[in-house]
Order: sequence, then C-alpha cells, then structure tokens
Amino acid sequence: MKAGIFSRGTPWSDRVFDLVVYIVITLVTIVTLYPFLNVLAISLNDSTDSVRGGITIFPREFTFKNYETIFAFSGLITGLKISTLRTVIGTVLGLISASMLAFTLSRVDFQGRRFVSTFLALTMYVSGGLIPTYILIKDLHMMGTFAVYILPGLVSAFNVFVIRSFIDGIPYALQESAKLDGANDFTIYWRVILPLTKPALATIALFLAVGQWNAWFDTYLYNGSKDNLTTLQYELMKVIQSTTTNADSFRGRNMTEVMAQISPESVKMAITIIVTVPILVVYPFLQRYFVKGMTLGAVKS
Repeated sequence: MKAGIFSRGTPWSDRVFDLVVYIVITLVTIVTLYPFLNVLAISLNDSTDSVRGGITIFPREFTFKNYETIFAFSGLITGLKISTLRTVIGTVLGLISASMLAFTLSRVDFQGRRFVSTFLALTMYVSGGLIPTYILIKDLHMMGTFAVYILPGLVSAFNVFVIRSFIDGIPYALQESAKLDGANDFTIYWRVILPLTKPALATIALFLAVGQWNAWFDTYLYNGSKDNLTTLQYELMKVIQSTTTNADSFRGRNMTEVMAQISPESVKMAITIIVTVPILVVYPFLQRYFVKGMTLGAVKS
C-alpha cells in the first residue's frame, strides 16, 4: 500500500506530486462549489440587503421571502406535478425506445440496419425547422395534450448510437448462449442486454431527465393556454417576466422601497436553486454506474 505524503518512507518526489494533486483537486472543488453556494446565499438573503452586493457563500440577512414570492404564484404546484410526470414518463419511455432500437441495430442478422442507421444519422444534421414541426404537431392533433411532451422526442438518434456502441462491446457469445437455452429476442434484450448496459442507460437517463425537467418552450408553443398542462419551467419563466416587469414599473421611485417589495435578481437566484436541486438529488443514484466499464457482466473463464 502506498504511504501517505507525510510518511517517512515516501520519496520527496511522490510527496510533491501528491501535494500538487491535492491542491489542484481542492481548487477545482472550490471553483465548482462556489457559484452554487453563492446563488444559494443570494436566494436566501433579504432583497434590500442583496442590492448592496458583496454576498459570498453565506446570506447576511437570512430570509425565505424570495421563495415565498415564487410559490405565491398560481399554477406553480400544477407545473411541478406536470414537470415531474413528464420527466418520469419521458425518461422511462425514451430509455425503452432507444435501447430497443439500439439492440435491433446491433444485430448482424438485421437486414435493414444500415439503412435505418443512415436515416437516424441524417436526423442529427437535418431538421424540418420550427414552423414545419408546429404544423406537424397541429395536424397530429397533439396541441393541448400531454402527449406533445413525450411523443415528439421519444427517439433520439444520439441516444440510440450511444447505447448501440455499448451493446457492440458486449460479447455476442452471450446472446448465442441465451438462444441455445431457448431464449427469444425479447428475453435476450430484457434479461441479457439491459442488465449489461446499465452504465449507458444511466447516462442516457440523466440526459433525458435533465432535458425533460428543463423544457419549457414546448409548453409555450403548444400548451401555453392550458393551465392544467403547464410545466414548472414555464411557470418560473412567467415569474421572471412578472418580477422584471414589476421592477421596471417602479422606476423613478425610491430604490429601497422597490427592492423591499421585489428583487428580480434574488428571485432569479431562488428559481435557479428550485430547478437545480431535483437533478442534484437524482444524480448520486446514477453516478455509481458511470464508473463501471465494459467489464460489467463480462464472460468469466
């Protein structure tokens, strides 16, 4: 076992190298954590005091008024429910769709895999544009429905290729062995492929969850007039617009009085915390799969 940097048996070159590594890691940690802690401190600080600036990682005048202002807006609870629902459903269905298609394209006995792969690759570089997409959604009668959050982005070419590349690294002997044991294609996919692709699935799941959780523009385009289908991000966007408009309307009056009533900057920081914390809570449960390599479930001799 390697001795510590302060152990007598450790060479000076190793001590210096380890010390430099620790210093670099500490600096990277500080640079990574400071912006988040600063945003958190401003969101928990009194609006009047925040105008003075100089807040670091601790609020000078602790208060929950900024969060109370946000949650006082109507529709926020409904938006939270819809955003949570679309994130869960969109992530699960997106994973199933991408992994099924990736498994199909990884099969050497699938005759049309080159054509399908080429077609998928083209979608990564060529897009119909916003107006044709809007017309298509309207013609499919998905305007004002929950399905507009799920179906248009159900399959992503990037996700398919990532999972397919991972499946290509799994020994094909595992599938052949499963066939000899009487397993059909779906059983191979469900019982053999999925357990061995957990690192890739965890990565794609995080991409999908973050994308669904942060989405608001589709709500603006297709469900802006549907209060029962609003999303959290769309409601928070309206909160920012409302606070900015109110602040502009108070120009010409005493700034202390204005900021005592509302502080757009503090509200923005509070919104940042609200939309970030759920992803930070989910990430630790997926991180353990990121460090696992291709040896996961490898053939043992």
